[in-house]
Amino acid sequence: MASISMRSLVKKYGDLTVIPELDLEIPDHEFVVLVGPSGCGKSTLLRVLAGLEAVNGGELLIGDQLVNDVPAARRDIAMVFQDYALYPHMTVRQNMAFSLEMRGMTKEEIAGRVTRAATLLHIQDFLDRRPKALSGGQRQRVAMGRAIVRNPKVFLFDEPLSNLDAKLRAQVRAEIKALSQQLRTTMVFVTHDQVEAMTMADRIVVMKSGVIQQVGTPEEVYETPTNLFVAGFIGSPAMNFLPVTLRGDWAALADGRTLPLSLLGTGAANRPEGDATLILGVRPEHFTVAPDDPDALAVTVDLVEPLGSDTLVHFRLAETDAIARVSPDLRPKPGDTLPLIPVRGKTLLFDQDSGRAIR
Repeated sequence: MASISMRSLVKKYGDLTVIPELDLEIPDHEFVVLVGPSGCGKSTLLRVLAGLEAVNGGELLIGDQLVNDVPAARRDIAMVFQDYALYPHMTVRQNMAFSLEMRGMTKEEIAGRVTRAATLLHIQDFLDRRPKALSGGQRQRVAMGRAIVRNPKVFLFDEPLSNLDAKLRAQVRAEIKALSQQLRTTMVFVTHDQVEAMTMADRIVVMKSGVIQQVGTPEEVYETPTNLFVAGFIGSPAMNFLPVTLRGDWAALADGRTLPLSLLGTGAANRPEGDATLILGVRPEHFTVAPDDPDALAVTVDLVEPLGSDTLVHFRLAETDAIARVSPDLRPKPGDTLPLIPVRGKTLLFDQDSGRAIR
């Protein structure tokens, strides 16, 4: 088991800098999820950790060892890939045992490790099957089992759930989280799916263009995002963003309607001097239907998405498309008028130019 330290880490491809001077500390036993849009550098960073890509600057330490020039085979890291990478001509047992045989372990020790991993992953009934006879979820468990038997210091996961259907993805996601709690091994998991990040991580690292935007617990990045990018990327549906001008005790929307400043939390008190145009962030679940509130904003329903446990209502507010999450008992229809108001203290304010959150 080991911690991971990245200090001013740089990764380039020719003249293109993919990761510019990245700093990140991952303590021993932590489950960290790297999340961000395609092309943000998260998979490249994982490959640098694995030793599959060379470091162009800075320092990478696993435990107390500087591994910049240490080859992948000597880093004591196990990696689970998106495409499983199983040997099709081998049985599950042989796939899991192969790396141990290459290390020269005894048959007894190999059998013990394979049995323990198979039991942990509930694949002991499939040990004599070949990969083509397994479902996608079973193949992914085999790929994880092949990593577990090695007893590595660090587990790396490169979007391992992207090939699974939605129901199976949720099931395997829960299994990986439970596995991390049982094994107590340092794990780094890459995904573009912020739901996976929120449900699995001890800490989330949000990346954009090779730069870390925020590091924090799922609750921290959801409730107190550092900037517009994090606020918009984390959460499903995404946060609503509305331009507002703060004047005195009121926040004026682009269509001239106003909200009392007291609704907007501590950020309003720390706004720039004088009239200020900022971005108001409201998550869909932080709109309330308030027919008796004189400050409520009347909106016209454009589209309704019933989800069973709740309902998503699409509408335009202040010349901006927006979404509210409401009770399914409300049963709104397109064309209906809803009186909506943000939940007091749950909104966020962002600087219009820099995108930084105003606390």
